[in-house]
Amino acid sequence: MSHLMNTYARLPVAFTHGQGATVYDENGRRYLDALAGIAVSTLGHAHPRLVKTIADQAGRILHASNIYRVREQEQLADRLADISGMDEVFFCNSGCEANEAAIKLARMYGHQQGIDLPAIVVMEKAFHGRTLATLSATGNRKVQAGFEPLVGGFVRVPFDDLAAVEHVAANNQNVVAVLIEPIQGEGGINIAHAEYMQGLRRICDERGWLLMLDEVQCGIGRTGHWFACQHAGVKPDVMTLAKGLGSGVPIGACLTAGKAAGVFKPGNHGSTFGGNPLACTAALTTLEVIEQDGLMARARQLGETIRAGFAAELQGLAGIVAIRGDGLMIGIELDRPCGELVTQGLAAGLLINVTADNVVRLLPPLVFTDADARELVSILSPLIREFLA
Repeated sequence: MSHLMNTYARLPVAFTHGQGATVYDENGRRYLDALAGIAVSTLGHAHPRLVKTIADQAGRILHASNIYRVREQEQLADRLADISGMDEVFFCNSGCEANEAAIKLARMYGHQQGIDLPAIVVMEKAFHGRTLATLSATGNRKVQAGFEPLVGGFVRVPFDDLAAVEHVAANNQNVVAVLIEPIQGEGGINIAHAEYMQGLRRICDERGWLLMLDEVQCGIGRTGHWFACQHAGVKPDVMTLAKGLGSGVPIGACLTAGKAAGVFKPGNHGSTFGGNPLACTAALTTLEVIEQDGLMARARQLGETIRAGFAAELQGLAGIVAIRGDGLMIGIELDRPCGELVTQGLAAGLLINVTADNVVRLLPPLVFTDADARELVSILSPLIREFLA
């Protein structure tokens, strides 16, 4: 019997090694990884350049503490600022930590504006993490249940509904920020329209609010741009990153620009492990490979190919509500709960996920090949057809 705390409904498999989008279990059985550790393994498994830079860095220094300068951290901050247009970067270890930093920053910003009880507009079906503040910002009662009292200071509205945000703006003088995922991952691969994102930018500018974008899952090239907000031509005041940034090495980041830059001063926030040399080296290599190998363009092209493949295979099938996505962030929505497809996929040698109870979520590594894409469609389509029969 394991002494691990019983916090996960784990599947009965353990992986020992992998290459690209392929992983192997303890019995040597092969699986196609169409989940990438939930959008984490950007460069797949055992990418040679990543393996080498991590090993080289481990041979130099792993950790030095943020009471000293960390050159790798400075280099990564410069690179992230270059590709995002943002001004400052705070490094942490995860997406919820990055979002926690954003929430704290918004509150401090509000106090600096003379607002005693600053509030943040958040969305229905959102997911921002499992700390007390981030689960309070999350729009999912399953995540929140049992952890009351929740943290106050959040005003919830429907996703992709600009009129709802306008209504809050007209009736709540305590609001200081909007926090939103441009694409809701846990919520079911729900995509915010470009006009909506542009409308949020306008409202925030008019009201002096911070526009805070959670790109923890949809950022780092997954949708065909460095960041999903770039599809709409929108630049945020705060942006949070994690998951795919380090290709499996834990790292998170909270980026600021404009009126959000300079809000935090020494002592306002911190992290023991955040931005250590190993994590920053992994992230720098990830960004370098994405750019040099043209993986963003590949994500756009391959995502279209995969969605078209499923559309052809599942055409006219009763029970298919929608096939949607952007780049290699894909959701197949069914008209009923379909969690059992995860175990059926595993039995067929395919790693997938179901979120929002009825959406098959696909988040392949950016190194997915054309052959991988064909294999994904050929394995999953019959499983869905049989499930809906």
